[in-house]
Amino acid sequence: MATVQFEAVSKTYPGGVRAVEGVELLVEDGEFVVLVGPSGCGKSTTLRMVAGLEEITGGTLRIGGRVVNEVPGRDRDVAMVFQNYALYPHLSVRQNMAFPLERRREHGGLLARLTSGSAAREEDARIAAEVERAAQVLGITALLERKPSALSGGQRQRVAVGRALVRRPAVFLFDEPLSNLDAKLRVEMRAELKALHQRLGATMLYVTHDQEEAMTLGDRLVVMDGGAVQQCASPREVYERPSNRFVAGFVGTPSMNFLEGKMEGGRLQVPGAQPLELGGRHRERGGGLVLGVRPDALRRAQGAEEAMLHARVALVEDLGDRCDIRLEVEGDQELVARRPASELESWEALEAGTVVPLTFDREEAHLFEPGPHGVRCG
Repeated sequence: MATVQFEAVSKTYPGGVRAVEGVELLVEDGEFVVLVGPSGCGKSTTLRMVAGLEEITGGTLRIGGRVVNEVPGRDRDVAMVFQNYALYPHLSVRQNMAFPLERRREHGGLLARLTSGSAAREEDARIAAEVERAAQVLGITALLERKPSALSGGQRQRVAVGRALVRRPAVFLFDEPLSNLDAKLRVEMRAELKALHQRLGATMLYVTHDQEEAMTLGDRLVVMDGGAVQQCASPREVYERPSNRFVAGFVGTPSMNFLEGKMEGGRLQVPGAQPLELGGRHRERGGGLVLGVRPDALRRAQGAEEAMLHARVALVEDLGDRCDIRLEVEGDQELVARRPASELESWEALEAGTVVPLTFDREEAHLFEPGPHGVRCG
């Protein structure tokens, strides 16, 4: 296995379009790092630069300590699993999985052509053994003689992973490999990939736009937007201490609630809410601040003295084991409260437009500077 180090890595397309800007990141040996963000944030371009499929236009990329900016992709000792599987329809599963090893042998050039018959047979046996090993790891030994057209989506994805596995690369690269699968199969494959990483101890870089997928898979998350890294930390830290408003709103389902407010006399004044006392350095400041509260931290107040804000009920959504309550507060700002299913009946009993008192624990509140990427305060 190997480390992957980005040193101010950038990608600028003709015409001055900057897809990736100044990425600084060290992926440790054996670490599972997930690049996550919305479409167009630069995550796939970043991965493709590691694979050698995109030219690096700025900075330095190292794999295993070696600078690879000018090294062809086939010589970087990486293996990539694509979103669309990229299987050859006319080849069997066995042949698809053996293909990269056969290609590696062909790239040996004249030396490969001059090897003796016994050496060639030894190489054939080695390739066959690698395919069998990978198939056993992935549980697809019974599928080796089938064609891709005879496989389910999950089986095709396992074959694509197996084709990467046989190469024993220094780094595995995954570009949204589960996005074409249905929800149930996506959860199953997610667990399989996590178990595979634990078994192999391999260095893995994984790209997804699905923040739940990112949270469950990664040792660390790299949250990207606008071609730049917004935060790099463990899933728990990203969720509990988002670095800015963008990260707070992107990670978590439903998204964090935001209420625009203003500091006056050491208290945060939010429309429709009780003034929120802020201690420390916030007491002396003025101007705007944004209050953030996770939906599962927002609950109905038991009395007037507990109420921190009031909101109108707009819609109650029954999700089976839980329910989402969509609310409106003064100034046409919207909130979502996620509550256990045990509270569903009491919420459904309320007519749309009913004003209810709400509260939350102050320790679970977040404060950000104004703006879509306003940094975390405190």
